[in-house]
Amino acid sequence: MGLKPKSINEQNPDKHIEPVRNMSGLEIKPLYGPEDIQSLSYEADIGRPGEFPYVRGVYPYMYRERVWTIRQLGSLGPPDKANLRIRQLVEMGATGVSICLDMPTIMGRDSDDPMAEGEVGRCGGVAIDTLDDMRALLEGIDLETISINFVSNSQSAIILALFCVLAEERGVPLSKLRGTMQNDILKEYQAQKSYYFPPSPSLRLTMDTIAFCHDNLPLFNPISISGYHLASAGATPLQELAFTLANAFTYVREGINAGMAVDAFAPRLSFFFKVHNDFFENVAKFRAARRIWARTMKDTFKAKDPASWRFRVHTQTSGSSLTAQQMENNIVRTTIQALSAVIAGTQSLHTNSFDEALSIPTPLSERIALRTQQIIAHESAVASTIDPLAGSYFVEALTNEMEAEALRIIQAIEDNGGVVACIENGYFQKEIAESAFAYQQAVQNGERIIVGLNAYAEGEEGKIELREVDPDFEKEKVAVLKQFKSNRDPSALEAAGKALREACRTGENVMPPLLSGVKAGMSLGEAVRHMRSVFGSYREKAIF
Repeated sequence: MGLKPKSINEQNPDKHIEPVRNMSGLEIKPLYGPEDIQSLSYEADIGRPGEFPYVRGVYPYMYRERVWTIRQLGSLGPPDKANLRIRQLVEMGATGVSICLDMPTIMGRDSDDPMAEGEVGRCGGVAIDTLDDMRALLEGIDLETISINFVSNSQSAIILALFCVLAEERGVPLSKLRGTMQNDILKEYQAQKSYYFPPSPSLRLTMDTIAFCHDNLPLFNPISISGYHLASAGATPLQELAFTLANAFTYVREGINAGMAVDAFAPRLSFFFKVHNDFFENVAKFRAARRIWARTMKDTFKAKDPASWRFRVHTQTSGSSLTAQQMENNIVRTTIQALSAVIAGTQSLHTNSFDEALSIPTPLSERIALRTQQIIAHESAVASTIDPLAGSYFVEALTNEMEAEALRIIQAIEDNGGVVACIENGYFQKEIAESAFAYQQAVQNGERIIVGLNAYAEGEEGKIELREVDPDFEKEKVAVLKQFKSNRDPSALEAAGKALREACRTGENVMPPLLSGVKAGMSLGEAVRHMRSVFGSYREKAIF
């Protein structure tokens, strides 16, 4: 009979080892062995890649068969200028493009809205008001081969309508469109705060887009359930894991309650995670997410299709971890984060630019960010073998611990009435705020070292090149938009608005009247106003 291996502290009883905790507050032991891989309430199996419960990856051959989608940001300022950037990225080797929106578009306002003054085409996004803007944005882009990711949320149904009408104009069948809508409204109330309507009608709009894509866009991901924004607001990796999955299960329940079969829509649900500086915590988070998702979809929601069990995820490196001080250090941070995402088994990856703490990325920093992914893919050899960290005592133990803690948090949310109730009573906001405060305190107290910020600082920085938006763009954009609006058929526009309001009142899917509205020239801001007249507006309650 074999002897139980001694722990490092048993081997050195007089040696004091200071405790170390990861970003989620879980204690990290100085050494791990087979005795540390504790079972959960069920057998914590890892299986094989491409097989249930998908801990080791959602596809059998992973990057040996096809490298992850290299997806970079391709939008800023005027739609035609953003189009040039998209073309450049594709020529440089990007296989997917993310389209971010400017702040007025995010907040449901047209560029000519007085509240949009000074913000049009800024904040790292493109101004999309009308079908003309979508035409200019995607001019010359092959919609059947390039995967387009729209970073849209409250306005997702309108952006989707614009995209679909453009495809129809070009003769591209909707069944061949590839890409993703972010479209995760729940995390807006929890973290990002760019919502218009109360949670229930907003959730209904998300489900309308999922149902429409299920019927018409089988290759398109109608939602990317996002932990990234939760993490950027201050959630720990463990909270990001638990809150994202709780949101996802809410969407699944809503789909089933709407009459859709789970296997009819679940295969197109996708996810969006953040990777921070803790390499192994990132890896364990992804592995735990895949197992929780697979088991819950199979056992709780009775999904039969293996595609419904696969946790497919897009990943972005951590913009909030980048520093304005010694910005060149951010290249190293981004590389480490990107490498952890690849080792964790991501399906798609965006790498942040090193100057994002101060500026919209410059052409140089964007190129370095893209090349970082390509060097990892082609020079590091990490894609040569599938799941290289499988069997690591540390990784498997940390995966088990994160899974157990995430399940505990998810159950606490259910016990507190579910996700929508926890939004309305401030649970998520309070938990995230407290975690953000604790992290900032740790940085200020020097308990968490940030190189170049609170350690190894070197005084003043040199001159930094910043990227600016054309100061004349906003004036020109507003003039063009007003001209567009003056050329529309008022009766067709009025009829489209009436149909949209009626669909909002009766519970019909809003996508058909939105498609008609877009064809009649309805702008994004006008569509939002029609919906707001039925749904009302929402203001968050104070939680402290």
